[in-house]
Amino acid sequence: MITRRLILAGAAALAFTTSASADDWKAKYPELTFAVVPAENASGVTERWAPFMSYLSKELGVKVTLRIANDYAAVIEGQRAGNIQIACYGSASFARARLTGVKTDAFASDLNADGGTGYYSVFFVKANSPYKNIDQLKGKNLGLVDPNSTSGNNVPRFELDKMGIADVDTYFSKVVFTGSHENAILALAQGTVDVAANQWTSDDDSTLAQMLTKGMLKNADGSPMKREDFRIIHKSAPIIGPSMYAYSSDLPDDLKAAIAKAFFDSPTKDKEAFDRLSDGQKKGFHPATTKDWDATIELIKFVDALRKKKAS
Repeated sequence: MITRRLILAGAAALAFTTSASADDWKAKYPELTFAVVPAENASGVTERWAPFMSYLSKELGVKVTLRIANDYAAVIEGQRAGNIQIACYGSASFARARLTGVKTDAFASDLNADGGTGYYSVFFVKANSPYKNIDQLKGKNLGLVDPNSTSGNNVPRFELDKMGIADVDTYFSKVVFTGSHENAILALAQGTVDVAANQWTSDDDSTLAQMLTKGMLKNADGSPMKREDFRIIHKSAPIIGPSMYAYSSDLPDDLKAAIAKAFFDSPTKDKEAFDRLSDGQKKGFHPATTKDWDATIELIKFVDALRKKKAS
């Protein structure tokens, strides 16, 4: 016969088991490392992410430390070595990690303000330039972001190949990896490159929009540049992302669940910390699985094949 006493005893046992399980992973992981690749200068990254690290630390009950990686490759290798438990990737860098055997699983991606989950790779030029399409940029300078950037390298190369430009490095006079999305826009604004690849979700949600809001872009006379000073001459098909989040596959299941829950709860539990991540441009986080990036993995294979063809 099931009595109230038995029910209470069972609930107490379940609570004890759950608590013991949490204590087990906290003993093994008294500190978690969260890695991001800077789209801006290091101090800007710290200011943007520090409140969210404090929020995660509070929710998980262990210290979560921010690591600002030099590039996507450093995040990939850090997860491979087990030194990074949670990572913010771009779609292409996550696909690269999976392709090279890193044990990492996707659990979330950005949710846009309009409820969408995609973004675009675009080619920007300055509005006062004569360039209206890629055909007019042959022999000019192209600014890319990072070899493992989705919108800043891999998708642009894929898009150029669709236009019949298989060898990007000979089509343009110079191809420059600028190191970050912000640096690519700066190179364009300063005239170092004639066209720059970058990420774009909407006129109000992009690296360019963030930089304009912060007053980072100036004309030669020192006056602030405006959105109208830049023109998009090509936009890709929608890409999943722009940012996605993955934890190490070997983490305990209850820790994985706690990490995911903390992410999904953040817009309501700590709206200030969440809004700081994207200057209020995002609505929240969208649940994701590793399989969602199967198409991106095929894209990376395609880009790799292009490189091998060029090398041969």
